[in-house]
Amino acid sequence: MNFIVWIVVGGIIGWLASIVMKTNAQQGLFLNVVVGIIGAFLGGLFLAPLFGTGTINSDDFSLSGLLVSFLGAIILLAIVNLFRRRSAH
Repeated sequence: MNFIVWIVVGGIIGWLASIVMKTNAQQGLFLNVVVGIIGAFLGGLFLAPLFGTGTINSDDFSLSGLLVSFLGAIILLAIVNLFRRRSAH
């Protein structure tokens, strides 16, 4: 059951991050889930130690865990956008 909740929450986090980064029109449901889960992983590596919290990947469904996962997803989309702009030139 945790896996299903992890997928759903990852999808919501990825979708919200794509709205903030204005990439929502380019992404579908699958990419939103992937961005949410990988973003939570990045947030866990880089941001969780700074904030002293976990992420959705570490079964921390607290507000701070969701926020760190969301920030990780935004960072992931910013990195992807940076590489997309470079390859377009």
